[in-house]
Amino acid sequence: MCGIAGVLPINGAVEREKTLGVLGAMADAIKHRGPDADGFYIDDHVGFAHRRLSIIDLAGGAQPMQTPDGDLCVTFNGEIFNFIELRAQLIEKGYRFVSQSDTEVILHLYREYGLSFPSYLNGQFAIGLWDKREQTLILVRDRVGICPLYYFSNQNIFTFASEIKALIPALPHKLEIDPQALNDIFTGWTCVPPATIFKDILQLEPGAILTVNPQGTITHSQYWDLEFPCSLDEYDHRSESVLVEELHERLLEATKLRLRSDVPVGAYLSGGLDSSVLVALMHTQTNAQLRTFSLGFADTALDETSFQNTVVNYLGTDHSRVEINYQQIAEQLVNTIWHTESPILRTAPAPMGMLSKLVRDQNYRVVLTGEGADEVLGGYDIFKEAKVRQFWAKNPDSRFRPLLLSRLYPYMDLPKGDAALYLKKFFGVGLESPDLLWHSHLPRWQATSKAKLFFSADFSAQQHDQYEAKIANLFPEQAKAWHPFHRAQYLEIKTLMSGYLLTSQGDRMLARNSVEGRFPFLDHTLIEFANRLPPKVKMKAMKEKNLLRKMATRYLPPEISQRHKQPYRAPNVSASQDALFGGALNDYLTDDNLAKTGLFDAKKVAFLLKKARSGKPINTAESQALTGILTTQILHQQFC
Repeated sequence: MCGIAGVLPINGAVEREKTLGVLGAMADAIKHRGPDADGFYIDDHVGFAHRRLSIIDLAGGAQPMQTPDGDLCVTFNGEIFNFIELRAQLIEKGYRFVSQSDTEVILHLYREYGLSFPSYLNGQFAIGLWDKREQTLILVRDRVGICPLYYFSNQNIFTFASEIKALIPALPHKLEIDPQALNDIFTGWTCVPPATIFKDILQLEPGAILTVNPQGTITHSQYWDLEFPCSLDEYDHRSESVLVEELHERLLEATKLRLRSDVPVGAYLSGGLDSSVLVALMHTQTNAQLRTFSLGFADTALDETSFQNTVVNYLGTDHSRVEINYQQIAEQLVNTIWHTESPILRTAPAPMGMLSKLVRDQNYRVVLTGEGADEVLGGYDIFKEAKVRQFWAKNPDSRFRPLLLSRLYPYMDLPKGDAALYLKKFFGVGLESPDLLWHSHLPRWQATSKAKLFFSADFSAQQHDQYEAKIANLFPEQAKAWHPFHRAQYLEIKTLMSGYLLTSQGDRMLARNSVEGRFPFLDHTLIEFANRLPPKVKMKAMKEKNLLRKMATRYLPPEISQRHKQPYRAPNVSASQDALFGGALNDYLTDDNLAKTGLFDAKKVAFLLKKARSGKPINTAESQALTGILTTQILHQQFC
């Protein structure tokens, strides 16, 4: 990953010396994204900055890059994996290339196809492109939001960057937390695009194009979105054996494309199905010993080392592992929030940052990961849960249907009395309206929303709870005809995956140590294939990722290919309370500091903190609330 930034004065010319100073400060703020080089471009109307992490064409890929005639200039973060094929097609059309980089392909592709050029790209990217003749700045973000892109605009300036901290040198005022955005995070874990946690700072949505001219006219369009069948005849009804073969071909091709690099490529290996399949596919593409990296936890309930070792021994990879304890998470949390630029409700990003440091310390800068398989192929428990809840909603008074959830979550500490009553209280939300587009996620939102009870009265008064209305606006009109399983997938991908897993836990934890992650399961051609699969093929009864499991049997031992889905989990507050709240982090939660921010009720926070310190068990909702309050306080001190 690289870092990009730019400024466009509105109704005014660029002051070169001043703009260069601002661009330099913007680039310095994201040096961690690209430590290998910096570059700048300024003309009368626009200025670009770039921080480079050299992956492709180490000698000739410097940015910002211009066409020979100077009419086009681009600053670009990410990778175009099909650039070799695109380059050959453009050469046939008469274009001449002076480098071997994927960046140059973007310039010529835009010249050939105009604003439709992103549709030809297979990759992960955030692009800033200046068309000098048309006096137009064009911003583009990849289809699922792997690469971040933020912007700010007013009557005087339009500015954009890979991270919010890089916008600060160009802003006319300090950052301020947006009450509605924090309300959204304390409901669904993320802001709903285009909002961010900060007032007036927006994110370009995945799959979107934004254009702006020197007069400040902004246009916005979507060039790609997830699509699912609206009728039975739109599904892929071929046999499972044929579908397994096509999934194999598509995933193998996606993996091959993501091995294109002028530096060595390693892989994250969790010991789960998704990352293990990718490592096995990588193994078929090289005679060299693969380099793999993993996390371990001192807490044996979270540790997956035995499964990792099974894959390492089976495939013979050269493996490195970092073991994480509670104290390390506490020590890393402040720096983690500096990079997430958002409150988090679990500590999971912190260990991921330590994992990317291990990768960088071993002189690797590119890793493949299994992120996206659960969202695309139907692997999460929330999809199973939604399936049971849809069945339950057909007979909401049944005492037996909710008990299916106890099989789904056997580790739940259910009361000895009426388990069905307890399950109905937690999972029964929305049973009366199963046709809601967001029905699948209501229990999660209800549980997370308990954190909002700790907002101060003044801060709560600034909020209007419009979360469901925002979610409704995310869905296209045809979603009403989609299967409930697909609505759940759409919502998971558009919110939690793009807004948290690929951002706070993904890009930011990789980029903090100058490492690039690549995601074969998020290849858009694979996604489009998977979206046509019938839900019963994706999830057979309650067996998740049915096709991938069948495919994996040719590469992996049964204890991995048939392993039950175990989500990545890091220690929560209840497990790590002494480390998190016994030292310097406690200062963020003193009455004085809580009063200064004005976001939370100091008395309520003190009561929850006392409970956590007492050794009494705190539930998941309380743990999320404490983590969210702490990280919001940290964020406020760092940025506001």
